[in-house]
Amino acid sequence: MCIKAFSKTTFCQGFTGIDSEYECPEAPELVLKTGELTENECIQQLVELLKEQSIIPSGVIEEINELFVPENRLKLAQTDASTLPSISITKLDLQWVQVLAEGWASPLKGFMREREYLQVIHFNTLLDGGTINLSIPIVLPVATEVKERLQGSLAVALEYQGKCVAILRNPEFYEHRKEERSAHQWGTTCPKHPYIKMVLESGDWLVGGELEVLERIRWNDGLDQYRLTPRELKERFKEMKADAVFAFQLRNPVHNGHALLMTDTRRRLEERGYRRPVLLLHPLGGWTKDDDVPLDWRMKQHAAVLEDGILDPQSTIVAIFPSPMMYAGPTEVQWHCRARMVAGSNFYIVGRDPAGMPHPESGQDLYDPSHGGKVLSMAPGLTSVEIIPFRVAAYNKTKKAMDFYDKDRHADFEFISGTKMRKLARSGENPPEGFMAPKAWKVLTEYYTSLQKDQ
Repeated sequence: MCIKAFSKTTFCQGFTGIDSEYECPEAPELVLKTGELTENECIQQLVELLKEQSIIPSGVIEEINELFVPENRLKLAQTDASTLPSISITKLDLQWVQVLAEGWASPLKGFMREREYLQVIHFNTLLDGGTINLSIPIVLPVATEVKERLQGSLAVALEYQGKCVAILRNPEFYEHRKEERSAHQWGTTCPKHPYIKMVLESGDWLVGGELEVLERIRWNDGLDQYRLTPRELKERFKEMKADAVFAFQLRNPVHNGHALLMTDTRRRLEERGYRRPVLLLHPLGGWTKDDDVPLDWRMKQHAAVLEDGILDPQSTIVAIFPSPMMYAGPTEVQWHCRARMVAGSNFYIVGRDPAGMPHPESGQDLYDPSHGGKVLSMAPGLTSVEIIPFRVAAYNKTKKAMDFYDKDRHADFEFISGTKMRKLARSGENPPEGFMAPKAWKVLTEYYTSLQKDQ
C-alpha cells in the first residue's frame, strides 16, 4: 500500500521495481540463488563480497589474528630468539600462548598491555577500534627479579621447559594488583578458589607485548589432532557446507540431558529453515581443577556418546578449546561464547551455571545459576552470535529418559546431581536407564576405578 501511494509522487519516479523496469546487470559481482540457498547462506555470500571490497568497517566482522611467525621468517626469528634474554614460563602460561597464537583472543597481538588490561577488568571489552567483547585478562605474571633483570629490553624470549616457544616484543611491565584483579574477575577474593590461588601465588608484575610464536603448540598427548584452530574450524564448517554452526562448551562428561539440549537446538534450527546445521562439541582443554574429569577421559567419553548414536557423528565436530578454565561464572562465559564466535559459530548454547562452581568455603553456588545466560543475552560486542538459552532437563522416571522439566509434573522427574553421578560411577553401579549412553557410562566408571587403584 505504501509503495503504491509513493509511486504517484515525484519522489519515486524512475524507481526500479515501481515505475521503471529492472535491468539485469551484464556482469554482476554476485548472484544470490535465493531459490536454492538458505537465508543464512545468502547473507554469508553477501558479507564475503563486502569484506573483499573493504566496505564493512573493522570490528563488524571477526577477523582471526594468528601470531605464528611466517615460515619464510622462522629461521631468522629462531636465531634472534637465541640471542635474547629469556623468561621461563609455566604450563598455564603456555596454554595462554596457544590461545593467543591461534587467534582465539583476536584482535590481541600478545599478552595484554596495561591499557588493554584496564579496559578488560573494568569494562569486559576492548575499546580501541570499536567495542570488542573480551571479558577476561590474558596476562603474563613475572617475579620482581625478572622485571628488574629485563627492564629496558626491546624483546625477550619465552621458554618452556628449556625450549624457546615465542618472542615478546617491546615488553611493558606493570603492577599485578592481585586482589583488585580477583575482585573484578571473580567477584570474590577467596584464596581457596583454585584459580585465584594461582593468581595470588604468581608474580607481582605483569608483562605485556606483541607475541611472535615460533611454531604451533603441541602437547604430544595423543589429542593434538582435535586441537583445531579457529581458521581450521571455519574451513571444516565450509567443507561440511554448514549453513548454521551451534557450539556447546563443556568441561564435564556428556549425559543425555546435554544431548537433549543439543538435539533440540538442531531441531529448532531446522524448523527455522537451516538445512545443514553443524554442532561444534567443544570441550575445554586447558587447566581445570583437580576434581574435574581429566581431558583424555572426557574425550574418550565424548567419543562413546557419538559411537552410541546419542549425537549425530555426521553433523558433529568434536574439537578441543585450548583455554584454561577460570571458574569465573558470568564473566568467563562471555569469553567462552566470544571465542566460539571468532571460530565461526553463530549460535551458542548456554547451560545452567556456566563456568560456575561452589564457593570454596560455604559450598553454596558462587554465582546465581541463571546469571550466565542473562549476562550473555545483554553482553556488548557479541555481534554475530545468537544465544540459545538453557532449558532445564531432568530424568523422566515415566519415560525412562532425560526430558525437559515440567513443573506441573514434578513427581515424574528426578534430578541426578553430579555428586550422585560420581558416587554411582565410583561404586561401579549403573545410573537409571536413559541417563547416559551405556558405552559413555562405562568410560566414566573406568576412570573412577582407575582413581581408586592409584590410591
